[in-house]
Amino acid sequence: MIEVLLVQASLPRPAPRTSSRTSSRISSRLASRPAAATLLAIALAAVGLGPAASPAAAATIPAGSGSYTDTRPAGTSGPTTNTGTPVTPKVTAAARDKPVPTNDWWSSLAFQRYGDNPYSTPMYGHPLTYQAKANGLEVGYPTTPAIVGDGRQYEYAHKADLTVGLTGLNSPDTKADAWSDWTVTPYWADGSRTFRATIGHGMPFVYAKGSGGDARITTASTPTVFSDQGNVVGITVAGHHYALFAPTGSDWNISGTTITAGLGSKDYFSLAVLPSTDALATYRKYAFSFVTGSQVSWQTTGGNVRATYTLTTEAREGTERGTLQALYRHQWLHTSDALTPYTYVSPRGTMKVRESASFTTSQRNNGVVPALPAASGVDRARLTGYLNEVANASDPFSGARDTYWTGKALGKLAQLVPVADQIGQTAVRDKLLGLMKGRMQEWFTAGGASEFSYDKDWKTLTGYPASYGSDTELNDHHFHYSYYVYAAAIIAQYDPAWAADSAWGTMVKHLIRDTANPSRTDAAYPFLRGFDVYAGHSWASGHQGFAAGNNQESSSESINLSAGLVLWGAATGDNSLRNLGSYLLTTESEAITQYWFDANEQVFPASYRYGTVGMVWGSGASYSTWWTANPEEIHGINVLPVTGGSLHLAREKAAIKRNIAEMERENGGPAQEWRDLLWEFEALSDPASAKAKWDGVNGNYTPEEGESKAHTYHWITTLDTLGAPDMTVSGDLPTSAVFSKNGTRTYTAHNHGSTTRTVTFSDGKTLSVPARSTATSTGPGGGDPDPDPDPGTPSTGNTFRLKTGGVLTTATTDPAGADTIASADGVNRDGTPYRPNVYEIKRVNGKVSAGAATAFRLRVDAGTRVGLAPQVRVSYDLTGDGTFDRTETFRYFATDPVNGWEEYTQAAGVQATTGSLGELKNGTVRLEIWNALGNGTSQVQTGTDAAVLRIPYA
Repeated sequence: MIEVLLVQASLPRPAPRTSSRTSSRISSRLASRPAAATLLAIALAAVGLGPAASPAAAATIPAGSGSYTDTRPAGTSGPTTNTGTPVTPKVTAAARDKPVPTNDWWSSLAFQRYGDNPYSTPMYGHPLTYQAKANGLEVGYPTTPAIVGDGRQYEYAHKADLTVGLTGLNSPDTKADAWSDWTVTPYWADGSRTFRATIGHGMPFVYAKGSGGDARITTASTPTVFSDQGNVVGITVAGHHYALFAPTGSDWNISGTTITAGLGSKDYFSLAVLPSTDALATYRKYAFSFVTGSQVSWQTTGGNVRATYTLTTEAREGTERGTLQALYRHQWLHTSDALTPYTYVSPRGTMKVRESASFTTSQRNNGVVPALPAASGVDRARLTGYLNEVANASDPFSGARDTYWTGKALGKLAQLVPVADQIGQTAVRDKLLGLMKGRMQEWFTAGGASEFSYDKDWKTLTGYPASYGSDTELNDHHFHYSYYVYAAAIIAQYDPAWAADSAWGTMVKHLIRDTANPSRTDAAYPFLRGFDVYAGHSWASGHQGFAAGNNQESSSESINLSAGLVLWGAATGDNSLRNLGSYLLTTESEAITQYWFDANEQVFPASYRYGTVGMVWGSGASYSTWWTANPEEIHGINVLPVTGGSLHLAREKAAIKRNIAEMERENGGPAQEWRDLLWEFEALSDPASAKAKWDGVNGNYTPEEGESKAHTYHWITTLDTLGAPDMTVSGDLPTSAVFSKNGTRTYTAHNHGSTTRTVTFSDGKTLSVPARSTATSTGPGGGDPDPDPDPGTPSTGNTFRLKTGGVLTTATTDPAGADTIASADGVNRDGTPYRPNVYEIKRVNGKVSAGAATAFRLRVDAGTRVGLAPQVRVSYDLTGDGTFDRTETFRYFATDPVNGWEEYTQAAGVQATTGSLGELKNGTVRLEIWNALGNGTSQVQTGTDAAVLRIPYA
């Protein structure tokens, strides 16, 4: 079926954007259902896939050995309204020559998808939501989720609490006037008045500038005034608290639902949503520190990815240049920067407020490898047979003609090239490379049946034949082109000359610039078109023309582009692109973990019955895809394609197990249609279970269109032999990975360079990797004596196990045990240790590791007792003098009333810190754990790899 996601009644309900995952098998299944087939045809027509008038003759632009055109092929379309009328970017004259970042949270300001709506659809900045109207900007703060769409979707839909504008404003349209990495300034003009409002992700403020009228706030209902200080007013509307700030000397006048203030000689005012009424004084401090821009910077060093998010401001009054920012969960989980007690509700869980114009996150780099390493369990004869099935197929591209399905076929072949090379099947390897080169060169040469065309208005490169609105709606470019970039990276690994700029590399770089341009000054393409640096993930719709905001279904195809950038950058010696790929992949990995899989079970509303979603929207998320309600595809769409960039999914092994279990419950049994994808997914957590399912079928199944038996067999068998990825260890080369099984780690890395490279892993292991080669080595570490497989084990050296008796130790031979955690005696002990279990180690020496942070992994169990919550504090006495110089208190972990161990980690988040880290010289490290809530005892495991503390020291 085609599933139409619910949108607000205030807008027309568009047919769904048929996204780029429809398979030939799905199409044939739909064709057997007349009603569904009719819906598919209607949806395809609605996204404007019909022909347009023939354009003028195209010019051909050389690009190395390739070329593209500057005019679309005859009979094709570019961006249009929903009725097929061509559109150009809706921007002011000041922004006319600046590439528009389509596929953003605010893209409907610039892309008029619906001809009768020249303003915008709802835009979800979080915590605030917005919608442009003729009289100004609607502002809302949705805090109560609704479960809609037959229970499949949760949403915090936009509902205006107030509208901000000028008296008399009645603009015929709204345009995008300026934008930066995560902020935008809409513009209104009606001939007598002009109005601008700067808004953004994480911004509790709206900064307004206008001329020709007084400041005007129109509330949705009569407001309650909780503070009136003349030019500063605090009001409550629909249960939400707002502060209104007019220039000094002005005075707000409240009459029913209309609030106005004369601006005098000034042209500015602002408003803020408050987390509580007592926050007014803090927010007032920043009322006139107007945000003028936003920018992220990143660096990848020593196995870590650090990113700094900075707002630029100007003081409209006084000298204050600071501001307040609300951090998403994927951000505050990975920052050690101080946060205020203030929080907001959002569809992504709790947002936490920082009082500063910048903050920094630090995450362990998620490595990418061209292929899993060689493993003894792989039967080479059997694998060779599977490889030949693909290489010798009558049509290895399965009839693909458009950009998406050609890309899928290229991706399937690309996965097999290093596998064939690994087992010495060089003839098969070279045949696959030849197939990939030939098809890509067809696309990279203008004038044939397939080509790329550049649109100078939208500053985008579109492949024709297009599909799924990649032309008319600018959808999914990052999905489609991810396969080309990844395939090109594999070719470059074996044939660097092919990837040279003078050959085919320039065309590959055009695809990269179109989808993930790292430059903010490139006049031909926007900065990171589809990737929302603050939201932490990409968006798929080019126009954002839905009441639910923008959306992304296949987060894994977005990851595929990032993995391709890592491999392309490494293969071509472009470390800046390689590091960009690492930043995008590592950032989006955490967003996927939290917002698609709800791995910590802290994001989805309690009333939502699903544990994973197929699609994330600005307003929430849904258990659905664009083309089917089949649970296998809902779960599998955020897995495919399975590549060496998919290892990041292994970070949350318990979430994978819950995901698979939910799929089987909803499916009424194990997967059948996309079984290979879901086996490969399961193998990242429980390789033995996945291998048993593979063995049970014994190769008698039909692969998913982007998969092959050769790749699935190699993937599952290799992980069954080596163990699942160990994501607690990272290498200082982005093309490296670690696997762990039964106490043994396997380290692997690929060196694309021309000289031998020594890779150092975060557990101290080193690996010498010859030039243009893959190297593999094993060593002690990892493993898990618990029958529930979880090979992700921290290292020794800077990692200590909890030992019964109050000891932290680097020993790995202590027997498993358990210590009792005392009851909180029915009193709230949150943040203050109460009869804690104390584990300590003395005479520790070490230097702080840049970008690292305290981490722990503990197993706790409250049995059947209700309402218990163990809490951890880690303290550092830097000199061993008895005074702790640094303490870090983590948020408590609410245990369930079910017998069995639960995992408590630093991912719960830091609640409070005091002091600073510094060099440990004969110092002391202490971990305390106590029950913050409840009236009963619980237990913490000791003496195992699941009872560990890792300190941020070398």
